[in-house]
Amino acid sequence: MKKFILILFPLLSLVAVFYLYKLQNPSQISNKNKTPLSFKDNKEQCPQCHMYLVGKKFTAQAIGDDFKTHFFDDVGCMILWVEEHKELKNVVLWVYTIDTKRYIQAQKAWYSIDENTPMEYGFGAYENKKESFIAFDEMKLRMLRGETLQNPKIRKKILSREI
Repeated sequence: MKKFILILFPLLSLVAVFYLYKLQNPSQISNKNKTPLSFKDNKEQCPQCHMYLVGKKFTAQAIGDDFKTHFFDDVGCMILWVEEHKELKNVVLWVYTIDTKRYIQAQKAWYSIDENTPMEYGFGAYENKKESFIAFDEMKLRMLRGETLQNPKIRKKILSREI
């Protein structure tokens, strides 16, 4: 009987710790609706750059066939991560918009190219289009080409409005 208790107690403790971890880490919870999840500051880490998320501004989320939500501190990080994980099918992408302050599907957003974003890529998501904004496909193409504010030549062109 003592051996049974000595084995059962640590096992139950491990189960309890795992359950509490899942409750505090929404990215580990199944997201069958593929909708954006809320998160607490400094609890979720971007899988691309490994920075912790603080605030919603410039954040993005990707939910794949496994229904796991991946949180990103910068839209550019999401684009790079999705490109590296092409094996994921039917990925739903969400971005937090600067103008309406809510999550919308990334493909429906318009993007500025000169924002001061966490990773200095420069792409800010907006729900409402303005003259200088670009569509999702153009933003993705620029991101994958390295045409971001991180590139000194591009930064100079963008900030001097030559692009």
